[in-house]
Amino acid sequence: MYTQPNESKAIVIGGGMAGLMTARVLSDYYEEVLIVEKDGFPERPDIRPGTPQAFHPHRFTTRGKSITDRLFPGYEHDLTALGSPSSLGKTIYFMNQHGTLEGKYDRDDIKFSRAVLEWAIRARVKAIPNVRFLPRHDVTGLITTPDHAAVTGVQARDRDQSSQAVILAADLVIDTSGRSSKLSEWLTVLGYKVPQPDLLKVSLGYSTRRYKVPAHLSHLVDQWEVINLQGQPASNTYTGVFSFIENQVAEVLLYRPGGNYPPTDPDEFELAVKQLPSPIIADIVRDLEPISSPRGFRVPELYCHRYEQMSRWPTGLLVLGDAYCIYDPIFGQGMTVAAVSAEILESCLRDRAAGLQADWEHGVLRHIKDAIEPAFWLNCTADLRWANVEYEGYDASAGHAFSREYMELLLKHAMSKPDWQLYGLYWAVNTLSLSPRHILNPHTALHVLSASDEGQRLLAGLQEGDGRSIEEILEERLPRFAESSFPEV
Repeated sequence: MYTQPNESKAIVIGGGMAGLMTARVLSDYYEEVLIVEKDGFPERPDIRPGTPQAFHPHRFTTRGKSITDRLFPGYEHDLTALGSPSSLGKTIYFMNQHGTLEGKYDRDDIKFSRAVLEWAIRARVKAIPNVRFLPRHDVTGLITTPDHAAVTGVQARDRDQSSQAVILAADLVIDTSGRSSKLSEWLTVLGYKVPQPDLLKVSLGYSTRRYKVPAHLSHLVDQWEVINLQGQPASNTYTGVFSFIENQVAEVLLYRPGGNYPPTDPDEFELAVKQLPSPIIADIVRDLEPISSPRGFRVPELYCHRYEQMSRWPTGLLVLGDAYCIYDPIFGQGMTVAAVSAEILESCLRDRAAGLQADWEHGVLRHIKDAIEPAFWLNCTADLRWANVEYEGYDASAGHAFSREYMELLLKHAMSKPDWQLYGLYWAVNTLSLSPRHILNPHTALHVLSASDEGQRLLAGLQEGDGRSIEEILEERLPRFAESSFPEV
């Protein structure tokens, strides 16, 4: 075992999207940034073994794209050079039990696979002079001071030489290792009392198949941005999503929470696509050329750690990305929350550079949790509509039936009218571009609930036996989130 010297160094555990964005931010504040990644990096855009979810659709929300473009200016030009198409002016088709919305996509967003996105961003990070990569190394533990009050580095093991262990010293260690994070175990071994995470026992399943678009059907790439046929909890149906990635490749995703997983057998998959509530996706893909068998991805539970509530936390240690909290991938929030967290880290580093703050790490964790909480709440509210999905945690508002009923009635109101302004607010909140307060407020709730018999019954139930005004009751029942974690409007 040997030790590398500490020279104003930061170590990032994990070289995925959260790790790459974190390293980019750290490179402005540390002389050296080292990314320690358990996988080797591919020689072309490809899926790493440590990212089994990478085959399935990925996207940035508007907010995630904005932050990423600021950290890596013009990164979408790199994606375009790798064959990724634009969404500008293409058709969006969205269907649920309340109706159908169809329109033209008005932003010049680039569509990509996770492999191509990560390849492009990793190339940008590799070009930063003070960032290095250490691939094919497992981080096996934290190195601390004798009293365990400060983290001073990590212990890592070369995957190609399992007997070779190395201690890597650092001023700051950030865990961005995703779902494989061992941080809770490491902290427990060091004598810290780690709270149990909030859990959403969701048993969700994905199946995705990719298709080559023949030359004579290339107009489809110019026509469609996305087709989203939402599954319904009441009828146990799958959600089906059709979209494009780079190089004339289409992808179809089937999804459902609650343990009824979509098929991965090719024939069964195509049959399930035909059984979606509209034939629109099946009619398109029947003329495309499958280039893969369907691949499945299963998530037994979503977790959200409560590190920010720990009474003791070691200096020199942070965590962000999926190592802190994971989300239902159907909502496309994971990479955006990672980008928001990297931006929060950047702001906190800037504040610290202006004057060292006591308990700085704890403050960073609390700010990151402020960004995490609304996304996790939205996931819980949506997924708890499905049978066999259960919440187990400390946030009472996450399990409230009232919140689920209200959000469903809001979507129904926006779709059936249609009320484009309200639907725009609903979409902006779910993509983390606006604070949930824009729809979780007494004025909007009263407007939505008063417009239907179901909503009026819900209001009557809230008022029964309660002498307060309905506005006061709604103010109490609707959850509140930190406004500081959202951009000013």
